[in-house]
Amino acid sequence: MATSYVDDLRLAHYLAAQVDNYTSAQFKAHDFSVETKPDFTLVTEADRTAEKIIREQLRRVRPGDSIVGEEFGTTGTSARQWIIDPIDGTNNFVRGVPVWATLIGLAIEGEMVVGVVSAPELQRRWWAAKGHGAFTGRSMSQARQIHVSDVGALSDASLSYSSLHGWAEQGRLRSFLTLSESCWRTRAYGDFWSYMLVAEGAVDIACEPELALYDMAALVPIVTEAGGTFTSLDGEPGPFGGNAVATNGRLHEEVRSLLANASDPHAS
Repeated sequence: MATSYVDDLRLAHYLAAQVDNYTSAQFKAHDFSVETKPDFTLVTEADRTAEKIIREQLRRVRPGDSIVGEEFGTTGTSARQWIIDPIDGTNNFVRGVPVWATLIGLAIEGEMVVGVVSAPELQRRWWAAKGHGAFTGRSMSQARQIHVSDVGALSDASLSYSSLHGWAEQGRLRSFLTLSESCWRTRAYGDFWSYMLVAEGAVDIACEPELALYDMAALVPIVTEAGGTFTSLDGEPGPFGGNAVATNGRLHEEVRSLLANASDPHAS
């Protein structure tokens, strides 16, 4: 592995560990305030503090890098850009559901090269660096490599998603239902977990109709290094298209075709 990626991956693990200690304590104590942002999504003081922890560490050890975070926007203009979602799955966090994670990704010249997803209440962590595979485990020294499935037919495929509401709001509910009816099995594992299950080969397809960059950035290297494909609904590679389709690769174009060709006729 290139030395720079080793250092960056180790740093991302360190950042995740620092945040895990804080967010897990807050989750267990349930001692935090909850607000509604202008886009009607929830945010807690734990989200903001977790992002501050990461930003402060990055300013100390990577002062020249830029940072994109869900809660505090973009700082810096470097081509090396850390992309952070301090708590992905805030609604779960607020309600006491343990399916949430901190997402830390690194893009260089617009290409995702490192991703770490840490879900402390599931006692799981996933990571990848470009060109060197995807892994899961408790640490870099206690890990196993992961791979996507080899399922080649939709009728044998498992699909994971977050909700139906977003597809309806985007005028794509019919297309999504067409896809889901074509699959063997559907489950709403939701958020980061859908994509990590694709990377592990436990699920074959994950898709969402509207996402922000910080929702997706850390997921991309893990899915692709596990052998999968991650694009927007329009086929743009990576996390920059505003939505996501992740598959084991073999199913990708068929999934995208169904989502494109069965659009809702009355959608605005």
